[in-house]
Amino acid sequence: MSSQFFGLNIAYSGLLAANANLNTTANNISNVQTEGYSRQQVDTQAAYPIRTFQRYGCAGAGVDTLSVERIRDGFYDQKYWNNNSKLGEYNMKSYYMREMEDYFYDSGTNGGFSSIYDKLMITALEEMMKDPGSSSAKSQFVGYAGQLTDYFNQIVGNLQNVQKDVNSEIKIKIDDINSISSEIATLNEQITTIEMGGQKANELRDRRDLLIDRLSEIVDVETEELPVYDKNDPTRETGAYRYIVRIAGGQSLVDANEHNELTCVARTDYEKVNMTDINGLYDVYWENGEKFKLSNARLGGELRGLVEMRDGNNSEYFNGTVTDTVVNGYTDADGGKHDTVTVEVTADFLKDLNKSNLSDQGGIINLGNTEFYYDSWSYNVDIDGTGKAKYTYTFVLSNEQELNPRHVTNDRVGKPAKIGEDIGYEGIPYYMAQLNEWVRTFAQKFNDILKQGNDNTGTIMFTGDKPTDDEQYFFPDQNAAGWRADTLLRAYNSREDAVKATTYGQSITVDVTEDSYYKLTAENFNILTAMVNDPTLLTNKFKSGDGVEQNDLLEELQDMTNSKDVLSFRGGTASGYLEGVLSDVALNASAANTGVKSYEAVQQAIGNTRLTVSGVDEDEEAVNLVKFQNAYNLSSKMISVFQEIYRRLILETGV
Repeated sequence: MSSQFFGLNIAYSGLLAANANLNTTANNISNVQTEGYSRQQVDTQAAYPIRTFQRYGCAGAGVDTLSVERIRDGFYDQKYWNNNSKLGEYNMKSYYMREMEDYFYDSGTNGGFSSIYDKLMITALEEMMKDPGSSSAKSQFVGYAGQLTDYFNQIVGNLQNVQKDVNSEIKIKIDDINSISSEIATLNEQITTIEMGGQKANELRDRRDLLIDRLSEIVDVETEELPVYDKNDPTRETGAYRYIVRIAGGQSLVDANEHNELTCVARTDYEKVNMTDINGLYDVYWENGEKFKLSNARLGGELRGLVEMRDGNNSEYFNGTVTDTVVNGYTDADGGKHDTVTVEVTADFLKDLNKSNLSDQGGIINLGNTEFYYDSWSYNVDIDGTGKAKYTYTFVLSNEQELNPRHVTNDRVGKPAKIGEDIGYEGIPYYMAQLNEWVRTFAQKFNDILKQGNDNTGTIMFTGDKPTDDEQYFFPDQNAAGWRADTLLRAYNSREDAVKATTYGQSITVDVTEDSYYKLTAENFNILTAMVNDPTLLTNKFKSGDGVEQNDLLEELQDMTNSKDVLSFRGGTASGYLEGVLSDVALNASAANTGVKSYEAVQQAIGNTRLTVSGVDEDEEAVNLVKFQNAYNLSSKMISVFQEIYRRLILETGV
């Protein structure tokens, strides 16, 4: 049978529950504007009844106040994090593509490519054709040519600055990841300590989720929370949870109170992937030395956007199949022995040396998932008697023991080879390679025409500055391998079978150390110093015996601009090529802006849904305030009633 004072305990339990609800409501109202705060509510249930051993069985024992729980839906959190990752990626692309678009923009009056090119190949060339022997007209033409080379030099400088900024921001993001992961690990430890005592660490969990929100903007995030069981009794939960954070497609970043640090390591000069890359680009490693693969297709967030901007090659990276390996197959000038490896390529962009973006300072080549350092390379094209062309690159591997601790072996033959990674986005390396291709092909065709002047004694105009001061490249004549390789390729790629037939059975090799047009880049593009000093070296006729008014050579130069048969780029004319590049930049900038707007809209929708679940609604809390106040008042009234009953029982009854 229940006690006479049982009712007082029941009322008291109601008073406690109402008081807890009022306190929780006050906490919700106080944090209505707090970022990341999740609405809380009191978890109550009917207390276990007491058996009375009477006909009616059990008597209700009031209410138990179990805990204060935060209202949160993990499903919407994960959707928010996934979308936030995409938004972060497109934000980075949008910002830097707008910057690149500004550099390439040509209004026709701002000194962009089209206006400079037209001044050279239309205005100045037409003036020179009116008076081919005029030294002032030639001087003007050379001056406009200098503006063209300056334009490319400036564009490359701007792109290098962008790549430098992106590279620095990658390091900042890695530092942010480390800072966030460290704080999450600390919060995990604090949460575990509190919750093992039977309480809920709601505010700490909110802080942790807010950190995950920020982390998801930097990189893709997955989380998992597992209950921790007693080692001595595997069926008993301890109340603690093991919280795991994974990034970049499932790589562990935080596991309970442990976190894995990431570190940035700058590449050395001989570790460059592309010849156009600035020095010191960062690779990222885990603290245990394992490489964090930035080209991971599952990588997301701002980090992905930055990596694709810095390293994006539109899938035009070096790749092929190993066909031969030779131990000590090359002897350098100092008598050192080097292993060599030959790789056959089939991609069209690797068959044309003018499109090559391979580093000329050495690098790392991956042979069947084994990395080797190489010092130099040579380009080879062989056309057999049936007209079938074979394109190969032979790499001279470093003989430094620290770089290549073992020799290359024959088991590499038949395995895939690659330098760099397949990053299918048009990033800075892609645009750099496009600039280099235009400069090389245009300068080569232009110089070839000039060299035919005055009975093949003409002087070239376009060249490149060597890294050493006051020296320039003297590009190959018709007897050099580099020139013959380019001529051979042009002949073989011609549609005329008769011309093709003349190439059968030929083999040409161009070494990276030779002064081929591969050495010419948009960065070192310049006018031959002798031509600048004496513009009259610019010839206007093919035969020296023709009169000074002859301009047949100038007419052929004019055809370079107007005829795709003379000089073609991406199916268009020379003047239209970089307009196509500008179009690429504009399209990518537009796509990035569209992506930002789309994911912002989705983020807003998911965020609103998330707020309906976990956000604090002022009107709802006002209603709760009245409701729980009434509950408190009623419980107080019940206590007052029982007080009167007990007073009468104690004071007015008895003997």
